[in-house]
Formats: sequence, C-alpha cells, structure tokens
Amino acid sequence: MATSLIQSFEQQYSTLTAEITSKIAKVPNLSGNEKQIAVNNVDRQMEEATELLEQIELEVRDIPVKDRRQYSTKLKSYRAEFERLEKEFKRSKIAFSDSMIAREELMGGHDDGEDQRAKLLDNTERLERSTRRLEAGYKLAIETEQLGANILENLNTDREKIERSRNTLKETDSKLGKSSRILSGMMRRVIQNRILLIFIAVIMVTVIGVVIYLMTIRKS
Repeated sequence: MATSLIQSFEQQYSTLTAEITSKIAKVPNLSGNEKQIAVNNVDRQMEEATELLEQIELEVRDIPVKDRRQYSTKLKSYRAEFERLEKEFKRSKIAFSDSMIAREELMGGHDDGEDQRAKLLDNTERLERSTRRLEAGYKLAIETEQLGANILENLNTDREKIERSRNTLKETDSKLGKSSRILSGMMRRVIQNRILLIFIAVIMVTVIGVVIYLMTIRKS
C-alpha cells in the first residue's frame, strides 16, 4: 500500500518537474507583468513539488526496512534534481534573453535593467535563505514529532508491562492467600488428629490398667 502511494507521488513529481523545467526556460524571454505571472506560476509549482517530496519522505519512513534503502536513494536523487531546478529558476528570474537586452539598450534602460536584476538577485537570495530556514524548521518538527511518537509508544509498552506485572502480583498474592488458608486448615486437622490419638491412647492405657488390676485381684 505504501509503495503504491510512493509510486503515485513519484509520477506526479516527474510530471510537475517537467512542467517546471519548460516554464523556467520561457521566463527569460518574458518581461513586465507577463514575466511576473510566469514567475508566480513556477513558484506555486515549486511549492507543490516540495510538498510531494515531503509526502514521499513520510511514506518512505513507513515502508519495510528491506525496501527503504531503494526509495531513500531515489528520494536523494529527487532532492538533487529539485535543487538544480531551484538554481535554474533563480537564474531565470534575473536573466534576460538577447532580444530583451537589445530592446532595453535601444530604450536606454540598460542601466535600470542591471539595477533591477541586482535587486531581483538580492531578493531571490533572501527568499532562498528564508525557504531553507523554513525547510530546516519543518524537518526538525517532523523529527521531533517522530521522536515524540516513539517515546509515547515506548511509554505505552512500559505501561502494559507494568499492568501485566501488577496483575501477575495480584494473582500470585491471591494464590498465596489461598495456599495459606489451605495450610492452616491442614495444620488444624493434624493437631486435632494428634489430640484424638492421644485421647484414644490414654483410654487404652487406662483400660489395660484396669484389666490387669482386676486379673491380679482375682488371682489373689
């Protein structure tokens, strides 16, 4: 079930990255509002690709260990590919095609274009730094959540062991109490039997004594 879901995510990721690559190649040839719209579309698809990679990573953690290495390797290649796309996207946002540069030079806007590209580069770098911090925070949150889940699972296991031990102690205590009562009853019966034997022995001795006495008197 998990592997089929991973394969579905992989197909979506491959389709999405192909679309992103195609759109990135067109960005340098655009300008103004048209370029901004294209950049926003790529930004949105890059976010979708990031979410798909996160979903794949979560699913990989749930598959058996024997299959995990294969998918972990593929996940690394996907992330490397995504980093390449990010770099290409960054360059495309500040790049201009030859026709765009010629048009700016004819309009006297080459210097302004250089300033704009410098500002775009600065803003892009800031955005990437913020994105990396967010990704690091998200990864830390995922790892913390996983650690918390493992701790809770261990605590539940320990609690079940303690409950079983407690029940065993109660059962043992109950059996010991029952055994103690049985032993006490046996001891009472043993004492009663000994008293009865002593009483019978005294009677027999008395009877034998009386018989001997009577026989002695008769002989006399």
